[in-house]
Formats: sequence, structure tokens, C-alpha cells
Amino acid sequence: MGENPAMPSEQEFEEARAQFPVLDRTAYLNAGSMGPLARTTGEAMRAEVDRDVLDGRSGTRYIERMLELRAELRRRLGALVSAEPEQVALTGSTTDGCNIVLAGLDLGPDDEVVTTTDEHFGLIGPAHASGARVVVVPPDADRIGEAVTARTRLVAVSQVLWTTGQLLPVRELRERTGLPILVDGAQSVGAVPVSAEGLDFLTISGQKWLAGPDSTGALVVADPERLRVARPSYFSRREHDPDGSFAPWPGARRFEHCWLATGSLTGLLAALDTRPSWAFERAAEMAERFRARLGDEGVDVIVPEQRATLVSWRVRDEAPADVVARLAAAEVVVRDLPGTDLARASVGWWTSDQDLDRLVDGL
Repeated sequence: MGENPAMPSEQEFEEARAQFPVLDRTAYLNAGSMGPLARTTGEAMRAEVDRDVLDGRSGTRYIERMLELRAELRRRLGALVSAEPEQVALTGSTTDGCNIVLAGLDLGPDDEVVTTTDEHFGLIGPAHASGARVVVVPPDADRIGEAVTARTRLVAVSQVLWTTGQLLPVRELRERTGLPILVDGAQSVGAVPVSAEGLDFLTISGQKWLAGPDSTGALVVADPERLRVARPSYFSRREHDPDGSFAPWPGARRFEHCWLATGSLTGLLAALDTRPSWAFERAAEMAERFRARLGDEGVDVIVPEQRATLVSWRVRDEAPADVVARLAAAEVVVRDLPGTDLARASVGWWTSDQDLDRLVDGL
């Protein structure tokens, strides 16, 4: 493991992996839903709750601390995807980010949104709720490009499909179509290298591959001035009048509408500190090991040409949910994908060869 200079030694890997107590007993292969929580992440969250209990949650000191934490989190998440802090809005989820964008474009029945058959409802739901006609095509760059018409206002796709782990060329799609693109980064940010450069909108999940607390995330907006604030709230405005008019904050901060607990803010900041420099390289290598090993065992593995760290396979002779339940009884955590014959393992930088052995044995 240490021969590749980008990869850790065995000792470095074990020390980094030891941050996650759940991994002592569980083959945790479901970061695509919820990542494991590191010990330091939990400690940071508990310390913040204790502070709130002892010092209260009001007054200038509390508000100033909360605003400082929000500003620091915008900076850290922006740096992760090559975006400026002013382009980052904190959200509660990637679905939250998709809703902000699709509501803010002021779409109507004469407009079209092009998306794919393999999108999560967190994207496809807001698309249908936007009032635009939703054009759904297979997840193929050529098919997506061919679906664009003079009525198309937005291309909305996942960078990594939650079903198969296929990696879509989102920057190429933006350049090819010349249209604004909304990229759902739920299964990419934290799993593979991601840059927001050249993308109009990118959503980020905190609780998945970044291994942060529930209900944390962000939306990156390349040009905040071009998106309407469709869901104004306490956090969105700098000042307001009783008639409902308001002056928004500069930058993407204007799209923030939810109150994230200070414990969630400190928890996600702590989670970002747990990531080793070799996280992407090791996760990619382990995902390839999983595909190869499962294939050697006769499992019908899905192997997209361009792929990330989700490893899916077709289940034969039993329901995928039954396979997931059987594996869970053996402390191997994967998931089924409703409406399909697929089961899915999420392979993170923390995943070990022993986790792979346990999955194979369970299957």
C-alpha cells in the first residue's frame, strides 16, 4: 500500500482509520447514505452542545460565534471545491440546494430542464416542482446534449449517479450545451476530486462522503447575482421593510435560509480535519479492488466506463433488501436501491481489505 507515493503506509492508514469507532466492528460501506462519524467529530459536537447548555443560546457572544463558524465553514467548503467563500451558501442538504436553484430560476411551462433517468428524487423532485417541462434521457453525454432545445433553460445532473457510480462529464456538458448546469454533488464531493470551476451550481452533502453531521451541506453558486432569492428568510437579508421588500446579503450567503446548530457547524469543520491527503487516491484504488474481487466471485458488478467510488451489483434469486438485511446481521452495511435489482457498497478512503473480505463472505 505504501509503494505509490500518493498512498499511505499501512501504519498511516490504520491510524487514520482508527478515528472512526464504528469501524472496529462494522464493515461500513454506506457513506453514500451517511458517512461514519469520527471520534473528534462527535467530541466537537458534544462540546458545542455543552457550551450552549452552560452559557445559553442568546446574546451577542453566541450570535457572533455562530456567524464566525458559518463564515469559516463557507471558507473550508469553498476551498475543497476551488470556490470562493462568497460563492458558498450553507444548506441542510443537497436537496435543499437543488430546491434553491430550481425555485430561483423562475421557470415556467414554456421552459425545459434536461436531466437523466438515474437521478435521485432530491434532484428530480425539485425539477418537476419548478413548473418547467422536465426532459429525461439516459445518463449519456451525447443523449443529454441531443435533448437540448431552444426552450432548455437548465441541465441538471448528478456528477456521480447514485445508482451505478457512473461519473458524468459535467464540465464537458456545460461547454457543449452552453447552458447553465446544476450539478448534484451528493455522491462526488468528498469521494472524488471536484472543482466548481466552470459550473454554475454545485450542491454539497456534509453527512455523506465528508463524514459530517446530519442535515449539513452547501450550494456553490458561480454568480449569485444571476439567481433570484426565491426563499427569503432571516438569514437571506441584510435589512428588510414591513412590506416584504429586503436587501439581500452580498454573495451566495443570500440563499441561506436554514439555521444550522452550532454543534452541526463545529461537527462538519471537525470532520473536514479528519480527511488525510491521500483520501481520493486510496478510495479510488479500493473501489477498483472491490469491483475486481466481486467480479472474480461471479457477482454481476456494474462497471461504468467512467466511475467513482460507488460499487453496485445486480442481485439474483432474492430481493436486494433481503441481501442488505442478511449482510447487516453480519455487521456489513450496504444498501439496496428501491425500484431496481441493485445493491450498493460505498467505498471510502477508510475502507479496508478486511471489509471487502467480509462483504464477499456475506454474499
